[in-house]
Amino acid sequence: MAPLFFLLSLSVSAQKKGTAADPFILNPTTTTVVWGNYWSEMPPALRIQSGDHVTIRTVLTSTPERLQGAGVPADQVEKELVDVQAVRDRGPGGHVLTGPVYIEGAEPGDMLEIKILAIDLPIAYGYNAIGLSGFLSDEIFDRKMKIIKLDREKMLGSFAEGIEIPLHPFFGSMGVAPPKEVGKWNSAPPWIHGGNLDNKELVAGSSLFLPVHVKGALFEIGDGHAAQGNGEVDITAIETSLIGKLQFIVHKGKTIQWPRGETATHFISMGCDRDLNAATHIAVREMIRFLMDEKKLSQADAYMLCSVAGDVNITQLVDGNVGVHVMMPKNVFVKK
Repeated sequence: MAPLFFLLSLSVSAQKKGTAADPFILNPTTTTVVWGNYWSEMPPALRIQSGDHVTIRTVLTSTPERLQGAGVPADQVEKELVDVQAVRDRGPGGHVLTGPVYIEGAEPGDMLEIKILAIDLPIAYGYNAIGLSGFLSDEIFDRKMKIIKLDREKMLGSFAEGIEIPLHPFFGSMGVAPPKEVGKWNSAPPWIHGGNLDNKELVAGSSLFLPVHVKGALFEIGDGHAAQGNGEVDITAIETSLIGKLQFIVHKGKTIQWPRGETATHFISMGCDRDLNAATHIAVREMIRFLMDEKKLSQADAYMLCSVAGDVNITQLVDGNVGVHVMMPKNVFVKK
C-alpha cells in the first residue's frame, strides 16, 4: 500500500476524470482567480487531462461599491465578487479571471482547443459603462454606467424603454500564458495567447484554438458578456458573470501562430495589433494560412476565396491592441 502522504499528494487529475456528466468545477475564490494578467509563472488553480470537462464560473469586472452606486441592491451583488475583493496581488490589468487551468501534456508548439459546450447567466443583470479608453473618449466625456436587466427566459436585455437587446453570452477573455520572456501580460490587450479577444462569435457551440507557449498552457477565463456589438466602442459590452461548460483538448504538434475559432457555420481567423491595418493584415494572412493548411488551397486561391466569400470584421477597437477577425462560411465547401 502506498504511503498516506503520497496518496494525499495525488493531483486532482489523478483522482477524477472530468466528464460531461461529472465535470471538474472551478469557482472564483481568492485562491482561484487571477487579477489582471496572464503569466507563465502563475500557480495552477486546477490540473486536468486533455479531454476533460470543466464547469467554470467567472465574476464580472466591477466592484460591489460601483454596482450598488449604479442601482444594484446590495443583496444582489454576488458573494463571489465580494469575496475576491480581498485579492491584493493585482494588475497590471483590471480583469478578474478564473484559473489558471493546467492541462497535462500541453507543451509549446501544441494547439489547445477549448470547446465551449454551454454558457449560463447566473445573475439577472449586467452593466455597460463608458470608459476612459473608449473609442470616442476624446469626444464623449460622460462616464455613465447603466445597469441592464437580463430576462434569462426570453434572453433579452432591457436597455431602455422600447429597446431590448438579444442576449448571446460569451467570454470576452479566454487565453493561455504568453511566452515566458514577456513576463506578466496585461489582461487588457489581446495577443498571440488569446486573452481579451472580445470576439462575440465564441458563444456556446463554438471552439477557440490557441497556441500553447508554456508547459500546461495555463488557461484563464473571464470578462463575461451577455451581448456585445463588434467594435465594443465605449470599452464595455453588457458585462456580467457567466458559468461556462468547457472541454479542453490538446492537439499535439499542431502548431498555430494566432488564435482561431470555429462555429457551427464559420471558420474564424484573428489578428491583434495596436494598428488596425496591421491587425487586419494578420487576420487575413491567418485565414489564407488556414485555407492552405486545412483545405489544401494554393496561396492565390486562398487569397481569392477570402475576397469572394470571407467577411473581415472589426472585433474591438478599445483594448490597446485592436482586433480583427475573418469569417469564412463553411457552406462554401461543398462535399461531393
